[in-house]
Amino acid sequence: MTSSSAPPVRVLAVEFGVRPMTLRLPFKFGAVTLTRCPQVFVRATVDCGTHGAAEGWAAELMVPRWFDKREGFTQADNVHHLQQALEAAADAYRTGAPLPAFALFARHYEALMAHGASRGMTALSTAFGQAVLDRAVLDALCRTMQIPVYAAFQRNLVGIGDTSLADDLRGWDWNGWLAQLAPASHLNARHTVGMLDALEGDSADAAGLPTSLPAVVRRYGHRFFKIKLGGHPEADLARLDAVLETLDAVAPGHHFTLDGNEQYTDTHALRALCDGLRSLPRLAARPEALLYLEQPLPRDASMDSSLVGLDAPAPLLLDEADGTLDAFALGRRHGWRGVSSKACKGLYKAVINRARCDRWNLSGGAHGSRFFMSAEDLTCQAGLAVQQDLALASLLGLSHCERNGHHYVDGFGDAPSNEQSDFASAHSDLYETAAGRPRLSIRDGRVAIASLARPGFAHCADPDFDSLQPLSQAPALV
Repeated sequence: MTSSSAPPVRVLAVEFGVRPMTLRLPFKFGAVTLTRCPQVFVRATVDCGTHGAAEGWAAELMVPRWFDKREGFTQADNVHHLQQALEAAADAYRTGAPLPAFALFARHYEALMAHGASRGMTALSTAFGQAVLDRAVLDALCRTMQIPVYAAFQRNLVGIGDTSLADDLRGWDWNGWLAQLAPASHLNARHTVGMLDALEGDSADAAGLPTSLPAVVRRYGHRFFKIKLGGHPEADLARLDAVLETLDAVAPGHHFTLDGNEQYTDTHALRALCDGLRSLPRLAARPEALLYLEQPLPRDASMDSSLVGLDAPAPLLLDEADGTLDAFALGRRHGWRGVSSKACKGLYKAVINRARCDRWNLSGGAHGSRFFMSAEDLTCQAGLAVQQDLALASLLGLSHCERNGHHYVDGFGDAPSNEQSDFASAHSDLYETAAGRPRLSIRDGRVAIASLARPGFAHCADPDFDSLQPLSQAPALV
């Protein structure tokens, strides 16, 4: 069933702007080393019927070589595809009769995915347009109704119901399930250990921000970590052993995840990694410390039937292979037990996949194993991007989430000082200013997010839109 009180919305106008972001540290993940990247901002004017009209906002980093890792495309090509996806979604959303927010997404989903495929874009790149715009639409709806995003879902004012886009969830009690979602006031921050990050010493940059892993732990108190892999079992196991040696010393009792970023070319290489993990002494001493193995295989090889019999030391989690609404349902049949929540992949996709976990677990799972969701980071930047991603993770009941944007970029980067101070004032629990400029506040390994439970989609301050560059400039900013 769907909520009969979900108000219809009509998108009247959509504006985009971009801001270049320069990383303070090079971030190596998979086959790419990120040093600079554009962040896109969207401002949508939305008519919410009897509730009035409002501007809704969203922001997201346009990371090259994550949405699309295919050979033959440059980083600028990758960003151009994301630009095209945003423009196509905006054009589509400005047409048609008013609909509840979820129905607006559903009406255009298949056509937009087909549009992207016809232009040679990946599913992740294509979905990016709706992923960002849907958040701005929902923000406007929440602001006109003066409710936080959590209430919009708990009361199903977005209008989620039975849909042909997720046949496996037909008959699901959406109203009852959404009503029981219980967001938290804090989330554990899972720190990313990049492949170039220093593992020794107590080093910091000129601004006093930590650069080495021990310095990070001493400053923020992390207990959860995500360790990047490169796709070569021997080298990855040696690097992992060194990381665990450091973590055992500075964060005893820690938990960690492994992220392959599609770098293991086939199941043969993956089996070699799994064999090595089982024999790694530091992991053998605490096997429960490894929570899951994220997307080791390329997305196009992720539905290999041989994965079903893989003797992995931890469950496998889909990330880049989660490009379409049915990807997790298909992955379930091929041995995948987890799926990531990322605002850049789609707000409604995350909610649907979280419901799938609960439904499948209620039926006993597969051979007794449980299905689960994680919260991962696409280097979400301070401001709207990190706030909406954190709110989504909290809504879905996730207890820890990867955070790396604050580590690889200094605070709000090159955002105007007035924008930085506005966000810091509106969210004094989320940002700290003791070092002279606002930065994400992580204390005892946790992020305080109570201020996100205000009217809007985690949005109590506006970006300085006049400071942004046109969206057409985005491909030149990588």
